[in-house]
Amino acid sequence: MALKKSITSPQGFNADNAYHRVDNVSLLNKNMLNFMVLSYASASIDINFQVDAYTCDYDLLGANPIKQAYEYLKTCPEFSGATDC
Repeated sequence: MALKKSITSPQGFNADNAYHRVDNVSLLNKNMLNFMVLSYASASIDINFQVDAYTCDYDLLGANPIKQAYEYLKTCPEFSGATDC
């Protein structure tokens, strides 16, 4: 799973339909999830141009942690309108 959304990096790199992948997921405790989002110009490129760290609530009885991370991202303004890919 990944998300697709156009993005402009803080350095000014613009990527139309960039590919954003959750990575390095870890549980901080039974209620908090920590993860990284790696952004790529496209799904076929192996080198990411941006890495961002996120922390969100974790529901122990909910979906798997990776799915919860993606669901959280969709609620963030920077991923508003992102589509699953």
